[in-house]
Amino acid sequence: MNKLYIGNLNENVTAEDLVKTFDDNKIPYSGQFLMKTGYAFVDCPDDQWAMKAIEAFSGKVELHGKHIEVEHSVPKKQRTRKLQIRNIPPHLQWEVLDGLLAQYGTVENCEQDSETAVVNVTYGTREHARQAIQKLNGYEFENNSLRVSYIPDETSDVDSQRGQDNSRRPGYGSRGPRGGSPGSGMPSKHQHADIPLRLLVPTQYVGAIIGKEGATIRNITKQTQSKIDVHRKENAGAAEKPISIHSTPEGCSSACRMILDIMQQEAKDTKTAEEVPLKILAHNNFVGRLIGKEGRNLKKVEQDTDTKITISPLQDLTVYNPERTITVKGPIEACCLAETEIMKKVREAYDNDMAAMNQQTHLIPGLNLGALGLFPPSGSILLCLQTLMLALTIITSVCLRAPEQETVHVYIPAQAVGAIIGKKGQHIKQLSRFAGASIKIAPAEAPDSKMRMVIVTGPPEAQFKAQGRIYGKLKEENFFGPKEEVKLETHIKVAAAAAGRVIGKGGKTVNELQNLTAAEVVVPREQTPDENDQVIVKIIGHFYASQLAQRKIRDILTQVRQQQKGGMGERQGERQGPHPQVLSEMGPSQGLAQEPRPQRK
Repeated sequence: MNKLYIGNLNENVTAEDLVKTFDDNKIPYSGQFLMKTGYAFVDCPDDQWAMKAIEAFSGKVELHGKHIEVEHSVPKKQRTRKLQIRNIPPHLQWEVLDGLLAQYGTVENCEQDSETAVVNVTYGTREHARQAIQKLNGYEFENNSLRVSYIPDETSDVDSQRGQDNSRRPGYGSRGPRGGSPGSGMPSKHQHADIPLRLLVPTQYVGAIIGKEGATIRNITKQTQSKIDVHRKENAGAAEKPISIHSTPEGCSSACRMILDIMQQEAKDTKTAEEVPLKILAHNNFVGRLIGKEGRNLKKVEQDTDTKITISPLQDLTVYNPERTITVKGPIEACCLAETEIMKKVREAYDNDMAAMNQQTHLIPGLNLGALGLFPPSGSILLCLQTLMLALTIITSVCLRAPEQETVHVYIPAQAVGAIIGKKGQHIKQLSRFAGASIKIAPAEAPDSKMRMVIVTGPPEAQFKAQGRIYGKLKEENFFGPKEEVKLETHIKVAAAAAGRVIGKGGKTVNELQNLTAAEVVVPREQTPDENDQVIVKIIGHFYASQLAQRKIRDILTQVRQQQKGGMGERQGERQGPHPQVLSEMGPSQGLAQEPRPQRK
């Protein structure tokens, strides 16, 4: 774009004044200045000169007592919410950029184009985008001058209008995910470039990879335009350490090659090994597709690259270690070719899983999972695959479940109450209509209470929607930091007679719940049942973990009710778990050590 808009002009400014200003600053232009009341237009020879004019004049040059504003001229119909940002510092942390962009309005989407090394941003409104382009264009950031321009796109204009229409309907905002597609609520398909390459390297070579004062790893990151995390503190005393490489597929492969070269040289210098194999870590959910039917995919990679590839057995997997080790043996060049093919299969599997996730989310109309603030910004760590699987399980479970009314108590920071309620109660009303749930804020227990209870009543789908929007609102309103995961405490009440089933014999069930869901599940000991003979179960975790734990506990309670109806409840309860009165005998390792909150009437 080389057409410029020159605004904030005094009515006495003439075309001759602008000609002199451009000539004095040696900024070329083509054609004549088109003068309007208070503003003007002019063409520059190319986009580079247009950028220089913006940098030289906007807010810096005064004509007849007013500082002129200069920016790219974009027809009103094409002034979308989308901006393109160039000349970003190569090693910039994405959380820092995300925070900078958020200063000028709600960021719905932030994507990196891996081929051109630019960032495309979608703001919530055109006004936010206009403010961002005005403030950020030419902004000096870590010794780099940012270049910002509109992305003219008629379809985006349609999307913008649709978003505005939706915002007029209660509960339907236009906000989408950062790092994903606004329409789907999930990361864009081409975002698979953000999947890290995970390597497992011998601990003895980690020092050589990092180098003196980090010089070697800095050189790798600079040459490959990648971000590399060496997880030295993981698995203390282990013979191998994981390394995560975040970059484009090409960047990951280049960094992998450099690391292999370093390890091979170090092995040669120290005479510790004749050959250092390449070890790639991949989530178990992807490995089956990598192997292929009857091992065909893996055999083809071996044949094409002339390598020997083995995969660690399923028996090595644990709840806390869902990755399998893919060991590639052969010359360095062959290993690098194999890495490219292996990661290509992994990325394809990831894309397919994300597509499946998109289809599942459509089962709950109007729910934008990306707006929950649960997905990391583009360019940061890969969306946790356990979370992806949890989400699929939860959504399917919620949609198939009968519409039984449930009550959940969600605890939020006291200072967030205003954000949940909204001006004149509008937000909580819209949220209630959107979710189809009753949502109430309980009175504070004390004047200095740091947490407040939100009472959500409704069927499973309504619970999913309402709690999801609450999590998302807290993230959106910055009650949690950009790197901080939104974790809340929720309480559900269970019949005192069924509490033993939630705990299980020796705490087995509650421990399995925690391992499966990644949530902390606590049945506070020494509870006194309330007037309805119910006790509290606490669940602490991020949204998906909390939802899955809630669903699993509800399943247990449903089984108890069904068995009681069949006359089996009492005997089965005695076999499966202890009575609530003996909860105090169980130790903290079983998640039972926290003290309960005072009972509420």
